[in-house]
Amino acid sequence: MIKHTEHPDLEKQYNAIGTPFLYLDKQKFLNNLTQMCSHISKLGTSLRPHFKTVKSLDALPYLIDSLEDPITVSTLEEAEQLANYGCKDILYAVGISQEKLLRVEQLLKRGISIVVLLDSMEQVDFVNTYSQEHECVISCLIEIDCDGHRGGVSADSEALIAMAKSLDKGFADFKGVMLHAGESYHCSSQEALNQSASNEVATAQLAAKRLELVGIHCEIVSIGSTPTACSYTNTSGITEVRAGVYSLFDLVMHQLGVCTLNDIAISVVSSVIGHNKSRGQIFVDAGWMALSLDKGHEEQCYGVVLQPNGQESKILKVVQVNQEHGILEAASGSEIDFECFPIGSRVHIVPNHACSTSAMHRQYHVFDLVEGQIEQWQRISGW
Repeated sequence: MIKHTEHPDLEKQYNAIGTPFLYLDKQKFLNNLTQMCSHISKLGTSLRPHFKTVKSLDALPYLIDSLEDPITVSTLEEAEQLANYGCKDILYAVGISQEKLLRVEQLLKRGISIVVLLDSMEQVDFVNTYSQEHECVISCLIEIDCDGHRGGVSADSEALIAMAKSLDKGFADFKGVMLHAGESYHCSSQEALNQSASNEVATAQLAAKRLELVGIHCEIVSIGSTPTACSYTNTSGITEVRAGVYSLFDLVMHQLGVCTLNDIAISVVSSVIGHNKSRGQIFVDAGWMALSLDKGHEEQCYGVVLQPNGQESKILKVVQVNQEHGILEAASGSEIDFECFPIGSRVHIVPNHACSTSAMHRQYHVFDLVEGQIEQWQRISGW
């Protein structure tokens, strides 16, 4: 992974970092951002990056061009830290609970434009009531279910109209609709991804049109997931696209076909700490505390080992994890050449899910193999 001959000082720094640690290839990260921004720009809509994957203020200047640019969060902790940094336009894309409205109000009082998400009349009622009692205006999006993956109301339902009317005439502020094609993570072909992306757009268009017909305008029509964002061909009527994992990518995205292995910007660097030759196993010092327990779509492993050239090893997968160590085994029909993995050597393990693996670490060790530099980016944790 490190071009030792070109950057000997970088090699020394790399070897001085205790394992396991979270490695981020800065050039791959930047290239992923550029590719997505270019794609969405060509579609004629705007990108509202999801901060939930990278969760680092150090990465923010690369994720958005200006502090005025829109951004998405999955926790109010993210929203508050982004607000402290200077961000002004934040979408909290998780259904709101009543006790969190005080923190939303506090952000509003600081001049932050924050929009919350709801998908039930109960949420509409308590947001309207809170806005009235606290003399504040909380902006809201209604979540639309486009594929049965999780929450949301149907685009053709009467509930959508009733909720929007109640917000439009109430004390809160109806802003529009939001969709997330979560089932796209289970697509098995590019054709299926294209269909998921088209369905997400069509469902958003239907919801906005139905509301327009009863005199309610959608200022925001927000759609997105990394698989569908990579697959849109027409976003007519859509005001913004949300995506997050595209910045780092992972094995799930690779298995879906939306990125190559070489596009994946993060890996967990782990040291070989033991051999069991009779069982054909290598022990490493990265367990579930470093890799997470997320298996993604691969039911047989917790990550794959990369070769020094960045390609997947055809023989090594993480087949078991305990708290602080993992077990590597050869793929079916292969054998491990233990001499290639001596005790004390290092391996790079690519995670199934970038969000969950990154969440196990306090920081990224960011390597720029072009500039020959290393940085540490701190991660945000908590809710």
